[in-house]
This record gives sequence, C-alpha cells and structure tokens, in this order.
Amino acid sequence: MTGSMSRTLFQALTRSHSPADGLTDAARRAEPANGLRHVAALSMSKVADGLIDPKLVLSWLLTALGAPALLAGLLVPIREAGALVPQVVLAGPVARMTRRKWAWVIGSAGQGVAAALIAGCAFVLTGWAAGLAICALLGVLAVFRALCSVSYKDILGKTVGLSRRGAVTGLAGTAASGGVVIFALLLMSGALRQTGAVIAAVALAALLWGLAALVLATLREPPSQTGQDGGGVDFALLRDNPQLWRFIATRGLLVSTALAPPYLVILASDGDAGALAGLGALVLASAVASFLSSYVWGRLADRSSRRVLMLAGVLGALAMAGAVALAQAGLARTVWAMPAALFVLMIAYHGVRQGRSTYLVDMAPENRRAAYAAVANTAIGLILLATGVLGGLFAMIGPQATLAGFALMALAAAWTGRGLDEVEGANARQ
Repeated sequence: MTGSMSRTLFQALTRSHSPADGLTDAARRAEPANGLRHVAALSMSKVADGLIDPKLVLSWLLTALGAPALLAGLLVPIREAGALVPQVVLAGPVARMTRRKWAWVIGSAGQGVAAALIAGCAFVLTGWAAGLAICALLGVLAVFRALCSVSYKDILGKTVGLSRRGAVTGLAGTAASGGVVIFALLLMSGALRQTGAVIAAVALAALLWGLAALVLATLREPPSQTGQDGGGVDFALLRDNPQLWRFIATRGLLVSTALAPPYLVILASDGDAGALAGLGALVLASAVASFLSSYVWGRLADRSSRRVLMLAGVLGALAMAGAVALAQAGLARTVWAMPAALFVLMIAYHGVRQGRSTYLVDMAPENRRAAYAAVANTAIGLILLATGVLGGLFAMIGPQATLAGFALMALAAAWTGRGLDEVEGANARQ
C-alpha cells in the first residue's frame, strides 16, 4: 500500500486530518502506515482471544473432552492471574528494550505456539490428561499475554498520535467483536457440527496470533530511552491506606463475575459434546452483552465508579442466583436459559471492568497511578488463583454450589463498596 493510500485510509478511519500530538517528526510521517498495522495486528489478536476464550470456548471444550469440572474451573484464574502477576517481573526487561515492539511480537508469537499446542492436545487427549495439558499450556499462553500487555501501551504511544489512539483500539475491538459474532452464528446454525470445529477454531486463533506478530514486526517504532528500573511492587502503599485496602477487597470479591461463566457452560452442556449450538448461543450472548453495556457503564463510571462497582456486584449476584434457580427447575439445558443468565452476568462483568479501572485512576495520586495499579494487579492475580482453586473444589460438589458461593461474593462486594470514597467530580466533593 502506497504512502498516500495509507494516509487517506487512516484519516478516514480516525476522522482526523490534523498533525499528530506527542510524536517525533519521523513518527508523524510513519503514523498512517503504523496506525493501520496496529488495527490489523490488534484485530487479529482480539479475534484470537475470542476464539480461545477460557470462560466459554475452552471450558466447553474441556467438558466435551471429559475433563473434570475442577479443571474447567481453573481455566479463568490461570489465564487472568497468569496475565497479571508476571508483569511485575517483565516490566523491567521491557523498559530496557530500545524497540519494544519486539516484546509484543514475541508475546503474540508465543501465544500462537501455545494455542497450537492446545489444539493438538485437544485432538489427541481426553479426560484428566487433556484437562491438565490444556491448563498447563494456557498458563504458558498467559505469560506471553502478559508480555504483550506490559509493552503495548508504550508502543502505541510512540507510534500513534494522542487524538487517534482510541480510534485505533476501538476499531480493532469492533472488528474483533464482528469476528466472534460470526463464529457464534456458525456454531448456532449447525454449520459447525463436531467438537473438531472448536479445536479448529483454537488452531485458527494460533494462526491469527502468528500473523499479528508478523504484522507488528513491520512497525516503524522510534527508539526508546532505556530505563534501569527493574520493576517491582511497592506494597508500602498499603500502609495506612484503608481506601486502597477496601478497593482491593471489593475488586477481589468481584472476581466472582469473571470466574462464574465456565460453570454456566458446565450446566448448559452437562457433558454433551454435541451441543455446539448451545456454545454458540453462549458466545453470542457474551459478545452482545459487551457491545451493549460497555459505553453505558463508562458514562455511569464518569459520574460514580463506586456506584458502578456496587451495582455490578448486585447484578452479577442476581445473574448467578438466577442460573442456579433455572438449574433447580430443570431448565439449564434449554436453548435460552444459560445464555440469558450469561448475558446478564457479562453485563455485570463489564461493569466491574469499567468501574475498577475508572476508580483506580481517579483514586490514585497522578504521580502514583502506575504504582497503585501494580499493587492492585498483583493482589488481584493472587486472589484469582486462590478463588479459582476454591471454586474448583466446590465444583466437586456441583457447579450450582460454586455459583451460589460466587453470588455471595458478589453481594459482599456490593456491601464493601459502600465504604469506598466518592472520587469523581461533584460526587467527590459531597
């Protein structure tokens, strides 16, 4: 693609014709082509995320392969904690890299290799062997995901101007949502009829991560000033800081909204490996919930992120309690029951994500935001692991017991959130 074509397309996508702020002269000249590379690489990466979603796709796959519910319940904490906790170690080496795109390239390629191995294990293994192998490989994938996460914001900031970054990431998110919706509709239509179709989707995710790595490798990134800071978490921030403690407690209890979806998958499938239409309905419900709720939660969080966290906790508890009630009534395997419960639960989950990020940014002093985020992310990663193990043990009793416990956690989060300070605008002054 020629430079003029790249510039025209980039301006059309971002609706911006003014010179980019916050970039060097060389980065400004390269911005249109770089911006398109970001959109392409990030779109492929996000589609891959949807195709291998641990909350739904991998949970269904483990159930179909005969792996125990204990292992299916560990998928989300392994992926989420594995993408959070290693950032403490990886931040220092990435800060010492002159061109940090290579960290993202390695991370994306590594996720692709791990996904390919997951597909291979799903093809040849069943039962405990399949579950253990896939959980271990998901842990590897999560570490490479952490490498992408810790490097990407800096790469984007050096290559795309201040007024275009949201358009670039937003466009990639929209494109990825469309890809995931197509996948869900194919599952629901019956065009994909065998468990092998889900394994093929995981293999496609591996290919997409590989292609994303190749695309971002061509990015023209200005050299960075290398830092000598080895990274780390300053837990001294917790000393005499009751609001940070309460925020971590509230956010920790709200991990139940992230950990619950696999148990809805278990209730919906009940070991039926042929129910791909049911999986499609769950994936579609999750994608639609994300599309409809994220903007609304964002506007509400601008007014009071504390109230968003409380409301999301109550809504999540209602969704999980509703799933248990539907299961008790014998309706769990109907085509609408678990997708409906998941739809409400994922609305709550996106409220948690929006509320927690907004609250942390608004609560933390401007020069300590990174330190606050590091402490909170490390603590939440450890809480995710511990809660995931406990949830898996409860799953030995039954998924309904696990969901009931998670519902109580979400309600407790709404209660602890009452003690958080208001940190937004006029509410903070009341």
